[in-house]
Amino acid sequence: MARDSMLIETFLEMQSAERAAADNTLESYRYDLEDFCSFITGSSDGLAQIGADQIRKYLSMLHAQGFASSTAARRLSALKQFFKFLYQERIRPDDPTTSIDAPRRTKPLPNILTVQEVDRLIEAAKFNASMDGPTEGRRLRAMRLYALLEVLYATGMRVSELVSLPGSAATTDSRYLMVMGKGRKERIVPLNAASRLAMQDYLRERNSIKGEYKGPWLFPSSGKTGHLTRQAFARDLKSLAAHTGIGASRVSPHVLRHAFASHMLQNGADLRMVQQLLGHTDISTTQIYTHVLDERLKSLVSERHPLATQNQS
Repeated sequence: MARDSMLIETFLEMQSAERAAADNTLESYRYDLEDFCSFITGSSDGLAQIGADQIRKYLSMLHAQGFASSTAARRLSALKQFFKFLYQERIRPDDPTTSIDAPRRTKPLPNILTVQEVDRLIEAAKFNASMDGPTEGRRLRAMRLYALLEVLYATGMRVSELVSLPGSAATTDSRYLMVMGKGRKERIVPLNAASRLAMQDYLRERNSIKGEYKGPWLFPSSGKTGHLTRQAFARDLKSLAAHTGIGASRVSPHVLRHAFASHMLQNGADLRMVQQLLGHTDISTTQIYTHVLDERLKSLVSERHPLATQNQS
């Protein structure tokens, strides 16, 4: 209904203006709310009138169709935000989601690469970057991938933060870099010598190519965003992984961020420090990596302890 569409647009405008919600977040909210609207199409009640029973029926429908509990929980979260907004704006006299609990979900442990596997990826990218490619463009892409890998593993930043780095990031001699994270929050991340050098070499090569599109970004693109997309980076990374004998399905830019966090903790870093470096608002989000280490320790004991085989017999 037209009124429902207007309410959704008003909610999204509030999220953008007052909460500085990212484009991806807004798109997710829109998709989830429009999906719910499709479910209640034909009902005499619109979003300003529907009750808790219809929301429960919607969640039951998701379960019946085989959607994961995490998907149902995400959609319920969007509905809770939306109906809370309608209630606060006095568009509704109540919030029908207050009595509805999120579906239980188990959070899977993130896929983690070993230090040796990350080293293999970086060394392969470094070797490719050092070779003279058949074309200037091919060599530049190899140098770009190597720079992306070095910076990602050195900083642990989100892939969206990495691909949108300004060109000035490669001109600093500082051991730190200021990045803009979620909610327009700035934070400082570390830079090692290898990541600084990789960025500088890439920028020098990029600027030497006549006619190469540059723009304000370190990793520019002629596409809509003006900079390299997350999808393009992921594609190049998976191709590199396949050539190094690491399953492409195990590797993504986000997996490298996981590797940064788990390897930091593995080497004795404080959990709070890792939380700040990753830009996590809630430390419980960071604590997932301690569970990964716990699982690894259990495996190590069961495989290496001299009494392990006796206990299993």
